[in-house]
Amino acid sequence: MEDKRIIKTKRSLKTAMIQMLEREDFEHISITELCRTADVSRITFYSHYNDKYALVDDIFDDMLRDGMEDYYTRQRENNPSRRLAAGYVNMLDSILELYYRRFDFFQHTNPEKNPYLASRLYSIVLEMVEIHTSHLKKRLKLKYSPKKIAGFVCYGLLGFVNESHEENTPLEQIGQECRQLLTDLLKSGILTESEKQHSE
Repeated sequence: MEDKRIIKTKRSLKTAMIQMLEREDFEHISITELCRTADVSRITFYSHYNDKYALVDDIFDDMLRDGMEDYYTRQRENNPSRRLAAGYVNMLDSILELYYRRFDFFQHTNPEKNPYLASRLYSIVLEMVEIHTSHLKKRLKLKYSPKKIAGFVCYGLLGFVNESHEENTPLEQIGQECRQLLTDLLKSGILTESEKQHSE
């Protein structure tokens, strides 16, 4: 367990990073300006992080931890029988919940503006889906590796969400349409070689 002062310092640096992303691209943010915004010395910064990439990675690690906790809660409460489609919908809902709850940060993950942040967002979503898919592999015969399935689902979901934003689709509608599309896809039996009831 980290010391309270360390937790406070790291929180200040993370908050400062998110505030600065409102004004400039990640690549142009300097450690000096970041420390000034966070009211933290450079020496203190480097006692916790090697560089600004390590700081952002820590932000993403926080998000991954929160997302996985929410996913496991949803699985316990909404899917005790571990139905295939319901499990992926729980994963989708956890990702969307995290994305919109922390939109103050995730809005800066545009690949053209902040490619590093975009690649880290993709990797966090990929990891969440891959973890879920790996659990499925223990009890279902999958047609593809968990990594391939996660890649397919992630690119599809992120692309769908991004295009929905471009079309100014309301947030609640995006969530509903994502759930329906994912459920229809999974019920088609595209991922497993098991009996149909597993996907319902």
